[in-house]
Amino acid sequence: MRTFFPSESYKDTQLNALNPQSWLQVERGKAIKVSSPPPSTSTSTSFSSSIESLIKVPEPAILPFFKPADYVEVLAQIHEELDSCSPEERSNLYLLQFQVFRGLGEVKLMRRSLLAAWQNASTVHEKLVFGAWLKYEKQGEELIADLLATCGKCAQEFGTIDVSSQLPFEVNTSSYETVSVNGNQILKSVVFRIGEEKIVCDRQKISSLSAPFHAMLNGCFSESLCEDIDLSENNISASGMKLIREFSVTGSLSGARPHLLLEILVFANQFCCERLKDACDRILASLVLSRDDAVELLECALEENCRVLAASCLQVFLNDLPNCINDSRIVEIFRHADRQQRFIMVGPASFSLYCLLSEVAVNLDPRSDTTACFLERLAEFAENDRQRMLAFHQLACVRLMRKEYDEAERLFEAALKVGHLYSVTGLARLACIKGNKLWSYEKLSSVISSMSPLGWMYQERSLYCEGDKRWQDLEKTTELDPTLTYPYMFRAASMMRNENVQAALAEINRILGFKLALECLELRFCFYLALEDYQSALCDVQAILTLSPEYRMFEGRVAASQLRTLVREHVQNWTTADCWLQLYDRWSSVDDIGSLSVIYQMLESDSAKGVLYFRQSLLLLRLNCPEAAMRSLQLARQHASSDHEQLVYEGWILYDTGHCEEGLRKAEESIKIKRSFEAFFLKAYALADSSQDPSCSSSTVISLLDDALKCPSDRLRKGQALNNLGSVYVDCGKLDLAAECYTEALNIRHTRAHQGLARVHSMKNNKSAAYEEMTRLIEKAQNNASAYEKRSEYCDRELTKADLEMVTRLDPLRVYPYRYRAAG
Repeated sequence: MRTFFPSESYKDTQLNALNPQSWLQVERGKAIKVSSPPPSTSTSTSFSSSIESLIKVPEPAILPFFKPADYVEVLAQIHEELDSCSPEERSNLYLLQFQVFRGLGEVKLMRRSLLAAWQNASTVHEKLVFGAWLKYEKQGEELIADLLATCGKCAQEFGTIDVSSQLPFEVNTSSYETVSVNGNQILKSVVFRIGEEKIVCDRQKISSLSAPFHAMLNGCFSESLCEDIDLSENNISASGMKLIREFSVTGSLSGARPHLLLEILVFANQFCCERLKDACDRILASLVLSRDDAVELLECALEENCRVLAASCLQVFLNDLPNCINDSRIVEIFRHADRQQRFIMVGPASFSLYCLLSEVAVNLDPRSDTTACFLERLAEFAENDRQRMLAFHQLACVRLMRKEYDEAERLFEAALKVGHLYSVTGLARLACIKGNKLWSYEKLSSVISSMSPLGWMYQERSLYCEGDKRWQDLEKTTELDPTLTYPYMFRAASMMRNENVQAALAEINRILGFKLALECLELRFCFYLALEDYQSALCDVQAILTLSPEYRMFEGRVAASQLRTLVREHVQNWTTADCWLQLYDRWSSVDDIGSLSVIYQMLESDSAKGVLYFRQSLLLLRLNCPEAAMRSLQLARQHASSDHEQLVYEGWILYDTGHCEEGLRKAEESIKIKRSFEAFFLKAYALADSSQDPSCSSSTVISLLDDALKCPSDRLRKGQALNNLGSVYVDCGKLDLAAECYTEALNIRHTRAHQGLARVHSMKNNKSAAYEEMTRLIEKAQNNASAYEKRSEYCDRELTKADLEMVTRLDPLRVYPYRYRAAG
């Protein structure tokens, strides 16, 4: 879920956190102290007080996700079941797959699973739910759809569904024969009296509308002998009856007004006129154009069992997510719908619907009554243990946040009972809140000893012990799962409190080297602030604002933008020239976070904002922050200084979202207006990806990169173009030309070209030169895990093992070292 979902323990540990008023002292350059020490207090005590007032490491949140003990096993089971299940079960299996990937944080795989659920939907209701979910996940991507439209490509994959065509009317082919009563032939016409009006109808046409009408007009009832029948007490007006007469002849209700259609619908339901009811159902469904229409008509649809109208109303609600969740009328519908009403509205897709509604509600306000209600319904509609695991655990997390401890405990226990081992974290937190910390420790110890342990188990157990035991558990946590941020933060904060400054910074830098976590950047900011290293503190807060402009620090009390303003008072302003020099230095040393900070500062004064936002997007992609990178690209387009520049940024937006051919088209449009470095560079990238013939595309890409290098550009971009050109030459076997490109790139301090040049040396059977080249890169680059990994290819076995050990230490997420060691 997009919203941060903290545990109750998080709140409880923050009661004595930093008072924002202390910033009035900090920002004026005064010492940061919890209280003023007596004159005899040492400098060391003052430093410790400053640290304590700034450094608060919250306990790790209990994540409200489906987190199986063995992801591989569960994904394998799902894959196996998908091969053998009935078509009706496939969408729910893909929904489960989506939940597994969400627990892993794999956004692209999550979307792929949702798309598969939508594609494999067996009912229109599932189509509506999963289509709305995909649309909800794509919020903020309207620009991409607009850009695709300018290229003649429609991106409305999940637009409005024609519900009526998806729910065909099942025609009853039975006919009703005319019979005689007491030897008398049934009369041809019948007159229906409604008040003072008489409506003459064809008896057989009316009797064909339903079995009750047939029995009444042609059977053994007295009405079969009557020419005049009074319908005044049947809640139908004369105007409505005239329309029914017309329908009995023509089969159409064209031109009927909504209020009459509702009247006829009730009448048709009363007399079992299925064709007439279906006609009303479909016409009313076509009139549902707004949220108010849907709210007004859904009640009728549920009362009269109109499945087309009900599904159409549901579609309007779902297409208006998340806004419709703020409408109390709609919430009440979803909250109180009984089994029959739900089936009319959403068919067999109740679990999928409430899964979506719960996620939207959690993102709006995880503590709200609406969220709790939707999750209660989700648990009610769960059909198997895996669905119950998810529903019970999510609802338990919400109950914990609402401090409804007894109910949270019951739900965590229920989730654990059906197999969701991760829910033991909730039980441990609750026991600790109730003062039974020992039980929490022993419960986690039991889990660890009973199975192959995972990182989160040791992390959780560390919360219930002190001293060496806690450190040992956190070291084991990092060994088993290096992506968990809490152990690094705890160790770094502890070191800082003990005045082991360099070790503290090294510890927090360990994780920032491979995972740009905002909470870790915030902690390092606090370290620098306590050390009065305001330049470094400013760098970190500017990087934070680049990643998340609305980010709030110190448990959400202070806006990061406000802190930046205050810290900046202590830092000497750079001129534009200073900024470019700093950017060039940081870019050359592969200091991506530092480069982000410089660009953020330049954006305040530099007029060429489009270029800067584009540079920012390149850094963010390198730091594996695709959402922030796309936001920067969109800002680059917004601040483009010319049409040809705007077309380039539009092309990159399309290219980065997988629309390669459309990105190529934008590049070509830009070149027609003006030949520019970025347009040729984009075209080279897009062409290389879209071409079906590598041999043909290589020569074209070389030509395009040559064209780019002939256009004006700064040395940062020129270095990248030379590096790319060298790579193409290597692929073509033109090693001397490649070496020239790499050497020229290095001459203008494009540090990454060392890697390309090393590859050339290796292909010329000069591994020692390749090794030396990579060593130069390692010495220059601040972030050099990839350099160690590449260097490992150019040395003997022992040095290879040492380099790969270093890779794992610097970036434990890189896969190659594990594969190498496993194979050996």
